[in-house]
Amino acid sequence: MELTEEQVLSMAPDESSRKAGKELARPAKWVSIGMSDAALWGECQGSGSKPYQTQVDTGNMAFKCSCPSRKFPCKHGVGLLLYYAREKQSFTLLEQPAWVTEWISKRTEKAEKKAQQAVDNADKPVDEAAQNKRQEARHRKVSDGLDELLRWIKDMVRNGIIGLPDKGADMCENMARRMVDAQAPGLAGILREMAEISYYSEGWQHTFMDQLLRLYLLARAYGHSNHLDPALQQDIRTMIGFPQSQEELKTQAGITDTWQVLGKQSTEDDRLITERYWLYGLHTRQTALLLQFTVRHQPQTQLMPAPGSTIRAELVYYPSAAPMRALIKTQQAMPADHRFQGYANWTEVMAAQTAVSSRLPLYNDQVYTIDTLTPVLRDGQWWLRDAQQQEMQVRKEFRHIWKLLALSGGQPMPMALIGREREYDPLGVWHQQEYKIL
Repeated sequence: MELTEEQVLSMAPDESSRKAGKELARPAKWVSIGMSDAALWGECQGSGSKPYQTQVDTGNMAFKCSCPSRKFPCKHGVGLLLYYAREKQSFTLLEQPAWVTEWISKRTEKAEKKAQQAVDNADKPVDEAAQNKRQEARHRKVSDGLDELLRWIKDMVRNGIIGLPDKGADMCENMARRMVDAQAPGLAGILREMAEISYYSEGWQHTFMDQLLRLYLLARAYGHSNHLDPALQQDIRTMIGFPQSQEELKTQAGITDTWQVLGKQSTEDDRLITERYWLYGLHTRQTALLLQFTVRHQPQTQLMPAPGSTIRAELVYYPSAAPMRALIKTQQAMPADHRFQGYANWTEVMAAQTAVSSRLPLYNDQVYTIDTLTPVLRDGQWWLRDAQQQEMQVRKEFRHIWKLLALSGGQPMPMALIGREREYDPLGVWHQQEYKIL
């Protein structure tokens, strides 16, 4: 298992866990340590008489610790992995202690039961009449909600948006609650993003109208979905908030490749944490987005691969006119592969976006790997300039510009980033033959 300190720290749930983990990544803090083909473990001396038993399932990057913390991973898990990343030679192959073997065995048994349950559920007969009745009831609720949303949008355009800075946030939040009642949580999410727009900053009108048009197109497209391509129908339903069964997806054949984990983004809304992992397939040259949703202080259902790492995995893409979101069907860790592949310049990126837009006009952020980009400052705004002297804006919210500048030294370098149209967030760079997370 090859891990860098940067990759370990990206797994920590918050800054306090990162700081505490760094303090624990020292030999003096551990009574015992060991490793096997399946696990990493250690006993960390705390304030009590008994040391905390910390263990890591290295195959699936899962954690367990006897400490009372409700964070996953806790500071002891972060500290143990950091210790391993810094001093791998200190960990020797040993026979697993009973407490580690018991945990690994339970995890294996649970995974086997879950797989068998999925098979059993697939064999159960479906009550199609009841299923159709539920779907029809939801369709009516969504349709009624979208009729109200369309009236709201038309009133907005009719009355003009000049007065929005005084009432925009509350107005959007009220309609978001209505969309939740209408069982259209995807639209509620867009409305809440609109409520968070900085209405007193320059250019807010463009951001607002972009989101308003997305809402309008989604509402109109749902009403005419029978005339759309089946894959595009599924996109519309997904954006509105209809769920898709992951278990059903996992029964389908996926795409196996060596995937670089280019970066991770985390957002939190009312204790619900959304994590986005961006991947690039070295052989297929396909990109993928993995999503994970967890409630703060609750264990994750699956710990995703560390940003900056490389995995050999079979991914299954969600149905879409322009597939991007995927889930992991099977995976295994492998040594990091830091080779660069990607677009030569912004012209090629724009051509790729045009191709996606022709199939899915309401596409979201995409991930790109681009050669020789240089960060430049102009009129107080950071831009990314390619070899042809073409530039695109760095999003104002991007927080790691100084790390990017420190790595680049003002020189062009290959870069991974996410975004669309005019604005982008750098995820990482290729520096001295290694991929560095920003």
